Formats: sequence, structure tokens, C-alpha cells
Amino acid sequence: MSGKLVRDKIPEIIRADGKTPITRILSDEEYLQELDRKLNEEVAEYQADKSIEEMADVLEVLFAICEARGHSIEELMEVKQAKQDKRGGFRDKIFWEGNNQWGRYE
Repeated sequence: MSGKLVRDKIPEIIRADGKTPITRILSDEEYLQELDRKLNEEVAEYQADKSIEEMADVLEVLFAICEARGHSIEELMEVKQAKQDKRGGFRDKIFWEGNNQWGRYE
């Protein structure tokens, strides 16, 4: 039987449906591995669907990874902002195609 990391309330939802879930608690190492797998799953679902619900799922997994690696959400957002301040974001839709091999044309 294969399994996957699920949200905390999924076993409760399964029980409410009259079924008996088979679960176990992961070790810290397994948890990090499964979070990485879950991130890939959620990104693939977002790429297929493009919905805000799938965006929220990706964000949920990123937040869980952050906390599992010993960082706060606030710390993550501070690092994100610092990178944006230094290098910018992606709002300007700039697509880099390389550098001009002949130098600058003035």
C-alpha cells in the first residue's frame, strides 16, 4: 500500500465518511521528504489548474516546510522582502534572453 502526507484533518474527514484510515506519524526526516514530495504534487496541480485554491495549497506546503526547517513564516517573509528589495520581484514581466556579445551600443 502506498501513502502520502495529508492535511491534519483528513483522517477525521475519512472517519466521518464511515471509513477507518490507516495512518502513522512520520519521523522528522520522513516528514521533510514527504513535504518535498507534496510540494511537487501541489505545484503540478497548480500548473494543471491555475486556480487560487491550488496556489493556496502550494503556499500551505511552503509554510510547513519553512516551519519544519526551523524558520518562522515571519522570517520567510523578511527574507523574501530583502531579496525583492535587492533584486526586484517579477511584476515587470522582464524576460532575459542573454547578453549582447558585441558590448553596448550607444
